[in-house]
Amino acid sequence: MLRDSLQKQTSRRTFLAATGAAGIVAALAACSGPPSTTGKAGTAAAAGSVDKNGTITAGMSYALGTGFDPMTTTGALTMAANWHTLEGLVELDPVTRKAYAALGKALPKQVDSTTYTVALRDGATFHDGSKVTVDDVLFSFQRVLDPANASLYAGFLPFLSADSVTKVDDTTVQFKTAYPFPLFAERISVVKVVPKAIVTADPKAFDALPTGTGPYKITAATANDKLSFERHDAYNGSRPALAAAMTWNLLSDPSARVSAMQSKRVNAIEDVPYLNVDGLSRVVKTESVQSFGLLFMMFNTTVKPFDDKRVRQALFYAIDMDKLIKNGMLGNAEAASSYVQNDHPDYVKAKTVYKHDPAKAKSLLKAAGVSNLSITLLTTDTGWVKDVAPLIKEDLDAVGVSTTLDIGQSAGQYKKVDNNQFEVMVAPGDPSVFGNDADLLLRWFYADNIWSQKRYRWNSGAEFDTLQKLLDQGAQETDRKQQLATWSEIYNLVSDEVPLYPLLHRKLPTAWDSSALADFKPISMTGLSFLGVGPTK
Repeated sequence: MLRDSLQKQTSRRTFLAATGAAGIVAALAACSGPPSTTGKAGTAAAAGSVDKNGTITAGMSYALGTGFDPMTTTGALTMAANWHTLEGLVELDPVTRKAYAALGKALPKQVDSTTYTVALRDGATFHDGSKVTVDDVLFSFQRVLDPANASLYAGFLPFLSADSVTKVDDTTVQFKTAYPFPLFAERISVVKVVPKAIVTADPKAFDALPTGTGPYKITAATANDKLSFERHDAYNGSRPALAAAMTWNLLSDPSARVSAMQSKRVNAIEDVPYLNVDGLSRVVKTESVQSFGLLFMMFNTTVKPFDDKRVRQALFYAIDMDKLIKNGMLGNAEAASSYVQNDHPDYVKAKTVYKHDPAKAKSLLKAAGVSNLSITLLTTDTGWVKDVAPLIKEDLDAVGVSTTLDIGQSAGQYKKVDNNQFEVMVAPGDPSVFGNDADLLLRWFYADNIWSQKRYRWNSGAEFDTLQKLLDQGAQETDRKQQLATWSEIYNLVSDEVPLYPLLHRKLPTAWDSSALADFKPISMTGLSFLGVGPTK
């Protein structure tokens, strides 16, 4: 198998090129740069015309750990695959994050403040050749919204219920929202339309190899090996497949991905290790895209002294983010100055921005009556998180917080968290794969859900009640200026309370052979998008 050969063939030359570049990368990281940095190697995509009979080959960083059913999957790999094989009435472009009509003939038509209609795209078919019907659309929404199915995605649609999605005629669906929701078009993209007959006949088979309406259909999915796709020739939407087939090699070993890219055995890879960016940029094109993806610090607020926000704030002031980003991430992040990153369309600088201030950290601890504090800091074993964990420990130790690191696999660490067996955690998170508006990103961590109830355990009191009211107010606000003002209030509140709050927003490095791919663009989420991308002749 290609995966086995790639992992065995990481050459000494590749290794030396990567490690030799480390000093150069570190030096470059010390300089200010734009939010996105691009390597110079490679030729323009226009150098070759698109070969519609060709195959796109990619190196993906995640294993196949879940099924593909869009009602349940949250896996990075399966969600990226579903961008290519499934469609909602509306989709968000993976590159621009802008909403566009997918299975809808046009974006939703607003009838009044709480009513929308969507007409289906003429002639749309599933991969098995069956016609997409309004009944399929109703089924797709109703199963997500049915509490019995416990779909994560229902939490993104609090303005809808199963009986609020109805049939107008054979080509039109109507939605009645519980309250005005100006983000309606973007938000319904979380529901993918699936064939009722196929899903109900054999849900497990659908989960393993889904039938959708997208430009590609998945033909094989082998754990720890590859995903195989072929073009859906009957696709008639706005994002047709520009390749006859795709092969996604599952290369969780970073050295295998780098070797495959350097030797051009794949056309693109995601998640380039920071140390390898400079070396790869001499051979292919590389780009680090600023993302929402954050490294957060979270506290168990039921454990003293972390019930006192001054202690929580002290730990934020203790950490030297500039040093951490420069030395631990080689410049591939921006320190958090708000809940969302600087280039996010809903960005407003938070009232509290945590700059490195050991004296203030010590002062806050003293004011809270805390001395000789010892903590166990949970972190996940994600590569780049492991790299920065010792730097965080060093800074906490320096202000008198004796820190023991507990680094482990994500599932095991969250089991401790959910069982109330932790004090402080530092971990990565990125709900932007589900949507990019501030309401969705805020609700992921701060709504009355598993995070507030079972993780940081801060879900009562005047401040939490105010937070929930502001979330609802911001979601329903139709005036853009006022909506931003409301979200700004939320940013200020959570940056002050910090039960969970970002330390940084990371950049995502991608590498690709621009002579082999036409119109490829890296994205600000985990995964790769080949929508509108073709192999060259």
